[in-house]
Order: sequence, then structure tokens, then C-alpha cells
Amino acid sequence: MTHPCLTRIICLLSLLFTTTACERRQHASTDQIPTTEEIMWRKVFNQRLPLLGHRNWILVVDQAFPLQSAPGIEVIDTQQPLKPVLGELLRTLDAAGHIKPIIYTDLELNYLDETICPGVEATRADMNDVLKAYPIHTFLHEEVFAKLDQASKLFHVLVLKTTSRIPYSSVFIELDCGYWTTEAEQALRAKMKDAKGQ
Repeated sequence: MTHPCLTRIICLLSLLFTTTACERRQHASTDQIPTTEEIMWRKVFNQRLPLLGHRNWILVVDQAFPLQSAPGIEVIDTQQPLKPVLGELLRTLDAAGHIKPIIYTDLELNYLDETICPGVEATRADMNDVLKAYPIHTFLHEEVFAKLDQASKLFHVLVLKTTSRIPYSSVFIELDCGYWTTEAEQALRAKMKDAKGQ
């Protein structure tokens, strides 16, 4: 027969080891499992991606980017920093194959420095790191908005809002056909023109 004190000690030790193992599993799962916000924005984006094509736009924007009234603009609040959202987006676009990105950034970002905008150097370095493999076109902020205004009247614009609080850090991506080139389009038009002239 086991002594009552010994039974209590065994129960306490068992409880201690079980609790410690549970905590270890919880910590491990926290490191590996994405947050709800990460899962949600990716889920919505992956649902939209097959529907997006030539002349659609995707924007990865800072936190103060305005909610717009145009019916063609959809906003997803990622609740994530700009760099991982932009990196994930570009990797997904590259893998999709049916579309390719034309990238625009604000010209104003090039003129910001730490004296008037603390944190801008780190943000600019993050953006340059993610965008280094792509040609980048820069425009004044208002010029990009003019392009979006025209596009949203006919084509869907998907906005991925991030937690960035650096002004002019938004990245504007115009989608182009991934399996058709400008050169091929020009050759086609030339051929059509020649056929008309005959």
C-alpha cells in the first residue's frame, strides 16, 4: 500500500511535468503558427489573385492611406509591417505566372531624411531590399493617385494596408500580362496594320 504523502508527491510531480510540457508546446506553436491577421489577409488575397489580371492594381500602403469611396477599390487591413507583406505579395505574383508587376513608388520618399522623418532610412532600406530585383518607376504622390482614379473606374484595385507609419512609403503595383510582352504586342499591331494596307 502506498503512503498518502508519497501519493501526493507523485501527483504533484506529474502535474508539474504535464504543465511544463504543455507550456513548451504552446511556445513552440506560437513561433511556428501564423497569427490570425496573417492568415486572414493571405486567405482573402489568394482568393482574389486568380481573378486579377492586366490593368488591375495592388497597393501595399502605409497606415494613414485613406479609405476611398470608389466602388472599384477594395481594402484589406493586414495588421502587418510593410516589408513582409510586400515580400509575400511579390513572391506570390512571381509564382502566379499569369500576371507580372509594374512597380511605382512616391518620388517624395527619395527626399525624406531622418531629420524630418525619423525611421525613414530603415523603411527605405527594407523597401529597396524587397524591390531590388524589379525596375521601379517613381512619380509624385498625386500623379499616382490620378492613375488610380482612372483605373478604379473600370478595373479592380486591391489595397493591402500595413502598419507602416512612414509617409510616402506606399508601393503601387500595376499588373501586366505575365505571358505577353510589349514587343509581342507591337509585332501583332504591326502585322494587323500591314494586313489592312494590303
